[in-house]
Amino acid sequence: MSVSVSARRLTAAAAVAAAAVGTLALPAAAAGQHPARPHHDVVISAVQYDSPGRDDRSKRSLNKEWVDVTNTTRRAVNLDHWTLTDEAGHTYTFRHFRLDGRATVRVHTGEGRDSATDVFQDRRAYVWNNDADTATLRNDRDRLVDEVTWGHHRGDDRDHRGDDRGEHRNGGSMRR
Repeated sequence: MSVSVSARRLTAAAAVAAAAVGTLALPAAAAGQHPARPHHDVVISAVQYDSPGRDDRSKRSLNKEWVDVTNTTRRAVNLDHWTLTDEAGHTYTFRHFRLDGRATVRVHTGEGRDSATDVFQDRRAYVWNNDADTATLRNDRDRLVDEVTWGHHRGDDRDHRGDDRGEHRNGGSMRR
């Protein structure tokens, strides 16, 4: 009987020790030195925020400013009522648009005819600031899906949001 009691005490002591180690290890893991970025099915995969060439607000120049939205899964995603927004609140809303699996749609700033690979905001002015801005993609429930920032960290104090098209970092584009 003493062997049985000793075995139970050892088992109980091992369980308590394991629980204590687990409790101590949990905060360290939760704090995470390198938190993993959540995986989203739909992402902003590239941004051309400084259209190449002269910025003259022509249809051609405006359409060279764009954001690529990519579906990383094999299944189609309904983007109806999803929004793409800049920091100033310029918003493009997807209407009746389905993005096939492993497909990308390019959201152009200017005017054009929508297709399965290209949609147009039908604007006559640039949306994405060349010096600094954030492209934010939200789903139809207004939940953040993805966000890409360039040129600054959110919260920088800036008083300028014009169509200044001077020299810019990263050659005017961003790719994941």
